[in-house]
Amino acid sequence: MSIIVTGSIAWDYLMRFPGYFKDHIFSEQDKLSVSFLVDEKERHRGGTAPNIAYNLALLGERPQIVGAAGLDFEDYRRWLESVGVDTSLIRIYSDEFTATFSVITDLDHNQIASFHTGAMARAREINLREVGAEAIDWVIISPDDPVAMVNHTEACRDMGVPFIYDPSQQLARISRDEFMTSLQGAAALTVNDYELEMAKKLSGLDEAGLLRYVRAIVVTCGADGASVITREGEIHVPAAQPEAVVEPTGVGDAFRAGLLVGLNAGYDWETILKVGNSAAVYVIERVGTQNHRYSRQEFLARVRENYGDLPILEDCCQ
Repeated sequence: MSIIVTGSIAWDYLMRFPGYFKDHIFSEQDKLSVSFLVDEKERHRGGTAPNIAYNLALLGERPQIVGAAGLDFEDYRRWLESVGVDTSLIRIYSDEFTATFSVITDLDHNQIASFHTGAMARAREINLREVGAEAIDWVIISPDDPVAMVNHTEACRDMGVPFIYDPSQQLARISRDEFMTSLQGAAALTVNDYELEMAKKLSGLDEAGLLRYVRAIVVTCGADGASVITREGEIHVPAAQPEAVVEPTGVGDAFRAGLLVGLNAGYDWETILKVGNSAAVYVIERVGTQNHRYSRQEFLARVRENYGDLPILEDCCQ
């Protein structure tokens, strides 16, 4: 049995403009046609599903990704397999490109970005039921094609497998009906503090109202750590401390990997949040969402540095 990670699979193209966008964009013009000569370009592996799966592999799991990729995915696929991620359930579309995120950043850290869905738009064609309930421990449904996300939650309920609903940036796009349908029966809703307010506005419900549909609400709070809200109350755990703050992209995905490991092991909520925070802190210390590494011993040492001895973790990350 394994942890199934559904979500987007993407290439990230990061470019830097050695100037200021404001010097080239004029507010008095009613048309915009600009081009920027960039002096740096980097390609990174991205997408919520591989980000979460990579961190699960670091934590000793052998996760399986369910998602859609395109004709330019082979290098990425080989790399994921090399680090312990099972890609056999990824559907490859030879007539599509893998989803692409492109962003140009200027010297003021302003950004102009675009996202091409590519093969991701066909993730709705994937039927999670084909995996079979007997092969699944947990499922996390992370940002993806909105129809695919609804389909996956329905499949989890039909199969009776526990799942985490992680809508994240798709909260800005999905309808109330899609949100409420997907939330029904989830073991947890995972959001950051801003997304929690979006979820409350979208649903018209407060935390107590949301807990009628889901057993727990897990909220990441950036440098303030993370909280879990259940019908029994709220637990908050301060953030683990990074050695350096370089780039926050992907931190939430790493936290979700720790969350899954803790839930799969049956830990209490306080311990789960500590595992999630400790997994997340490695990402912020590097550029790129999958460029950090650590051994089991290094991870457990990081947990101890931030939260003291946790004997329950002796069997963690095997």
